[in-house]
Amino acid sequence: MESYGDFLQILDTDVSSNILSCMDDPSDIVRASSVSRSWRQCVVENGFCKSLCLKLFPEVLSAVHAIEVEDRIAPIIRLGSNNNVVLETSERNHRVYAILARGLSPTLTTDCIAKSISATSTDNYPEESIENTLEPRDRVDDRASYWSSEGESDAGVPERLTYILSSKLCFITEINIQPFQAYFQYGFPIYSAKAVRFRMGHLKSLLEMETGFVDAVHTDDYFVWTYVSPEFPMTQESCLQKFKLPQPVPCIGGILQIELLGRVQRQELDGLFYICVSHVQVVGRPLLPPFAAEVINHSGKSVLKYCCESDCTERACEVDHGEPSRQNSLTARFMRRAGGWERVIMNTLLGNVEDYSDNDSDEEMVD
Repeated sequence: MESYGDFLQILDTDVSSNILSCMDDPSDIVRASSVSRSWRQCVVENGFCKSLCLKLFPEVLSAVHAIEVEDRIAPIIRLGSNNNVVLETSERNHRVYAILARGLSPTLTTDCIAKSISATSTDNYPEESIENTLEPRDRVDDRASYWSSEGESDAGVPERLTYILSSKLCFITEINIQPFQAYFQYGFPIYSAKAVRFRMGHLKSLLEMETGFVDAVHTDDYFVWTYVSPEFPMTQESCLQKFKLPQPVPCIGGILQIELLGRVQRQELDGLFYICVSHVQVVGRPLLPPFAAEVINHSGKSVLKYCCESDCTERACEVDHGEPSRQNSLTARFMRRAGGWERVIMNTLLGNVEDYSDNDSDEEMVD
């Protein structure tokens, strides 16, 4: 078969860039970057992964530095046998934005909470536990479904509800809370808080998260908070109240804490102040399986991962349900050489980028 050469080397640089910029699928950009050194250079230097990721997920722009750990990786990355120094930012961004573009949920989801951890107090456990706040209905099996604090004579005593999110990296845009209206009490009182505030972060001990040792944990001694929101006033209304964050917040570590500040409603029976919540929603974009983000130290340093099975790369490169295409098979071979997405991304974020270009010539990579 006659060879017609590499069109990126034949065409004008601007024309080649315009052609590649038409790709609208992150997987296609990654595949293109694995064809040869010249294709990779074109993709990386023009920041196609970053451009597409920001087009798909504009909220990533203000938050990606938290994932990159604010440049705490090696300041220089070298590629090729001649040790030419390339911009570390371009190479790193290529990999980070590629995995974000492929791994983030394509639509905002309202079910970013995976499970509840604890509440600072509960009036009648387990009937009025924090678990009830995950149920969107305020009645289940003809019984009221809500969480209730213990009663306090001081209306200023706060409460805290703590949850585990569905991924260790979620971009949170808003949090919705519905105060509970006691339809079984005289006057149908609504036990809302005066204001709310949100904290996001991770457990100080990763072992606690992995072993599930999180029951009854609610003190700050167990957590590192990487974000604290401003206070939002809450109205005394029995509806799903939406609290939109000033900008999307990356929750690295997957822990959300809701602070309920101040009490407004006394219970007629005992004269004490209570806070009751019927339902909690967290709206955002989580990383989808098999992608993950791991916190690797107490400072919040994190590493993006692609946790594939042994044959996941081959299956991910198949077209629909048919046979792998020539281009996709090439991508699979490249990813096997690199050790898979997990190794590529981890090496990048830790500054241990390997020299892929010298292991195979351009001709070998396109065979």
